[in-house]
This record gives sequence, C-alpha cells and structure tokens, in this order.
Amino acid sequence: MKPQLLLALSASLVAMTTAANAEDITAVSWGGAYSESQLKAYDEPFTAETGIEILHEDKSANALAGIRSQVEAGNVTWNVVDMLQADAQRACDEGLILEIDPDEWLAPAPDGTPPAEDFVEGTMGDCFIPQILYSTMFAYNTEAFPDGGPQTIEDVWDLETYPGVRALQKIPQKNLEWALIADGVPADDVYDVLATPEGQDRAFASLDRIKDSVIWWDAGAQPPQMLADQEAVIATAYNGRIFNAQVNEGQPFEIIWDRQMFETDGWVIPVGQSEEDLALVKEYIYFATDTQRLADQAKYISYGPARNSSAPLVGVLEGTDIDMKPHMPTNPENLATAVAFDVDFWTDYGDSLEERFAAWLAQ
Repeated sequence: MKPQLLLALSASLVAMTTAANAEDITAVSWGGAYSESQLKAYDEPFTAETGIEILHEDKSANALAGIRSQVEAGNVTWNVVDMLQADAQRACDEGLILEIDPDEWLAPAPDGTPPAEDFVEGTMGDCFIPQILYSTMFAYNTEAFPDGGPQTIEDVWDLETYPGVRALQKIPQKNLEWALIADGVPADDVYDVLATPEGQDRAFASLDRIKDSVIWWDAGAQPPQMLADQEAVIATAYNGRIFNAQVNEGQPFEIIWDRQMFETDGWVIPVGQSEEDLALVKEYIYFATDTQRLADQAKYISYGPARNSSAPLVGVLEGTDIDMKPHMPTNPENLATAVAFDVDFWTDYGDSLEERFAAWLAQ
C-alpha cells in the first residue's frame, strides 16, 4: 500500500473513531452532592463502557417549565431529565414526555424479576422511571440552640421557644402540608383538608404566622449553606444534602425526621427527539437504573434506591466505615412519622395553589 494511501486511511479511521466517541447525552439534574453521586455511580462507568459522554446541566429545579418551552418551541436539547414524580405526572398528562414500557427500557432484577415488579410499589409512572427515594425535611444548626433544638413540626412554628430565621423552599408543595400539621391537623387528614377552600385558607394563615421570619430557597445547595452561615437557623432541605454537609463538611447540623415528606425522584424523556438520540438515551437509562447502579449511588449520598433488589446491596459511604442504612429516609426509625407526599393531589391542585402561593409571597 502506498504511504500516501496508508496515511489517508489512517486519518479516515481516526476521524471515524472521533465521531463515534463524540456521541453524547445531555442529562438535566439537581447539582451538588446529588449530581456527584450520579456521576460516580453510573455516568463514569457508562462512559467507560460505551464511550458515550454525559453532559450535565443543573436545571432540574425548573425542569417542568424548561421541558414545556423546549417542546413548544420544537427545539428539544435535553435528552433525559431528573424530575420529581408529581411534576413528571403533570408533564405526562400534557404529552411533554414519553410513555415508557418498563420491559423495553429497564433491566430485570438479577434474579429475573421483571423491572415493573422490582421497583418499589407505587413509584413507577406511565412516563416516569424511578431512581431514588428521598425526603424533604427540616434540619437545624445545633450551634444556634445550645440548650436543644426543635424536634417536631410544631416546634419549627414556635418562634418564641426557637427564635431565628427559617429557610423554606419557594414552592407551596410540602410547606402547605406542614403548615396544617403545625396548626393541629392530623397528618392522615392533611390532603383531605387541603383539598377544601377552608383548608387552603387555614394553611396560608398558618404560614402567615412565620412569614416574617422566613427566607426562601430554590436550589438544593442553598439550605445547607444558609445553615452553615447561620443566615437561617432552621431550614427545609433534601436529606442527602444535609447528610453530605454533616459527614463531608463537618457541619453541626441535626435532621428533624418528624413528618419528613417522602418522595420519589427519577428520569423522564422529553418528546421531540430524534430516533438516534432516543437510542442513546435508552442505552443510558437501561444501564443507569439497573440493580447495581442504584445500589452504587447509595455509596455517595443517603438516598434509598428505588429498586427492591438494590436495597440489600447498600453498604457504607465510599471511603469510610459509615453504614448508610441508618441515614436513609426509609430507615424504620426515620420513617415512623413520615408523610407520604401525594402526587395525585398536586397533579390536580398544583396549578391553582402555585398561583395562590406566588400571590401570597408578593403580599
């Protein structure tokens, strides 16, 4: 073979290899310790196995609005989006995300159990692929309460005994439920009460009691920083963020497990993508949600895996001897007074209550 031809052929092969390795997927997630757990547990292993790069955008806090605008504009740039189950149901009802056949998209359990039966009951949606079980709960900086901090939701509303600024997420979800519990509504009755005009008035009136002592957050990384800086002394937060601050940053935080709001987080696939992109997404989802990968994620953050077959594989925090099981929201002691976040309720009432909440904030 002539040298010139050999060089040309070599250059062509290099170009082909580069093109193959140039395949990538844009995955939208929440950032911080959570995105880092995804990176370590399945993004890096997936890229090593397939050569497909995972490009992260930390925009899940506005996932529903982002998907709506992209789909309506006919310019979908997000391939796979990490999203809350309630928002995913709304997006599914609006036709913004793909319906998923579990047997086609997801791996069976190691013992052959079909994927739809292996995921925790009630977590799978028509368009929603469960990933982790987590909670939003209150935490406090122990340095602000040397004589002992709040232990219940009622304590959080007690500004006289536990003075100081509270940091709450800038959404009505969970805040309205906790407001009713703080006002004496039994947890089992919260959604029945909140479904009535009188109950909604009662919830907002309860929030009025602490409004002047509240600052608002809209990104998961904010409440741990607010607590660390004592910009707030009590804050709602995702349990994994507080665990990360406690263990990896040595922050003097304490979690209030009382009335934690228990939820599922997972993947959705926006409509309007090419067949080529969907093929890459399917390969990624199959890998990232298998039994081992979801168990591996628990090495890096205290969120429970959404697969039953993953739970026995949960061990210690990577690089330590810290047993992760007691730090999971699914630990029986932590779960004792948990409130099941009602996805169906927020699918039905979300738009009207979000509108009222925005107006209440502006008052």
